[in-house]
Amino acid sequence: MPGPLDGDVRPELADVGRLARRGLRAVIGAARAGERPRLSRILGDHLGPAATTLDVVEETWPAYDHVNVQAGLDAWLADPRRSWELVGVTNFQHTMFGLGDLLSAEEGPHHPMGLRPGNPATVNLACGPDGESRACQRCGIYLVREGDVRTALLLRGATPEFGTNHVSVQIVSTADGAAAEVAAAVRQATLDRNVFRGQVLSFGQEVFGHGQTLLQFHRRPTMTAEQLVLSPETLAEVRRQVVDVARHKERLLAAGQHLKRGLLLYGPPGVGKTHTVRYLTSSLVGTTVIQLTGNALHLIAEACSVARALQPAMLVIEDVDLIAEDRGMHPGQHPLLFQLLNEMDGLAEDADVVFVLTTNRADLLEPALAARPGRVDQAVALELPDAAGRRSLFELYRGELRVDTSGLDDVLARTEGVTASFLKELLRRAALLAATRTATDEELAVSAADLTAALDELLDTRNAMTRTLLGSTPG
Repeated sequence: MPGPLDGDVRPELADVGRLARRGLRAVIGAARAGERPRLSRILGDHLGPAATTLDVVEETWPAYDHVNVQAGLDAWLADPRRSWELVGVTNFQHTMFGLGDLLSAEEGPHHPMGLRPGNPATVNLACGPDGESRACQRCGIYLVREGDVRTALLLRGATPEFGTNHVSVQIVSTADGAAAEVAAAVRQATLDRNVFRGQVLSFGQEVFGHGQTLLQFHRRPTMTAEQLVLSPETLAEVRRQVVDVARHKERLLAAGQHLKRGLLLYGPPGVGKTHTVRYLTSSLVGTTVIQLTGNALHLIAEACSVARALQPAMLVIEDVDLIAEDRGMHPGQHPLLFQLLNEMDGLAEDADVVFVLTTNRADLLEPALAARPGRVDQAVALELPDAAGRRSLFELYRGELRVDTSGLDDVLARTEGVTASFLKELLRRAALLAATRTATDEELAVSAADLTAALDELLDTRNAMTRTLLGSTPG
């Protein structure tokens, strides 16, 4: 049969029915428009006739704190003395508004600014490692009852794509002074329930700036001193400055001694600076660890703010020599290294915050550090492993692998000047040689010849660049 695509546009009885139903819905919608709930009416019904005279109190936080604000607000609302309901706000993305605007808006067929009540909209934000997240309100009004007191809170998340780079909570209440008290309580609850506390975090380029408020949580590593393979003297220096101060902080404070401290780990690439940081992170269970690397190094001021709020904290800045000359994001700012040193100096003496800086180029930092004494109070040189260290590293990376160690002394003698990465690659190559020459159903076992052949290959002149990439210059 021919259809509409064949040019048949003759009206049918069913079309008349459809048009009639559409017209009826339009008439009913227009007639009942005034009966639909409006945000202003909802707020007025909740707060009473004096709603338009109430003072509005506002608290704001950086965009990355959205998940913490939600956690604090949820905790405040959970008080059994309070009952509440949540009203979602639609069309909020493109509009600058607050509770004052909503309370003073006059009713009409269309709400001023295009705002309407609707279903609450949430965004899932990270609140822990392994993908743990929390649903956070993007824009919603909480209507709270506590006895005879009525309170309204407008929670609005950041929308950097529309120019709003902070999280805000605006509050009005029918009791004198109650709005300010609620604001203070919510801010305290936000700090108390802060999901960053005690976690291992790394902040990326966009976390503190314009764009997505993303951050990354990491599992706290588990690492022993044996896995670190440092000389006993070096390990003792590192532990005393970081771990022991944290352990004895109450006694130190009672004796009038300061807690804030700075540790500089320096040495050529591949000597274990990053592993040392991992060891310290593993040792400081319950301490908030904040890592800044790469393109996030300009976020020093913000990271220090988080560390101060969540102490005990450890702020790790790797490859700090990269900011020795780099300036901040805004015109006229000092080099980032100066900003870092100023932040370190600005901490209170009793602040339990440790700064751990790592560098391959201590010579670039020395003039600035010497000109501002006391910011870094312990510099520890990490050196290439000696023969005993290389033996320990060999055993560490060997793990459960079967290895004929009859020629190990000669191998260790030939690897003077290599890094841990070199030894790790040596064992992998030897295992690969063993796998290549044996049947697939045989247990993998590295012979002394496999080990020697792998070392010969790595020391061959053709692999000079490979050795450089492994951080090694064997003698």
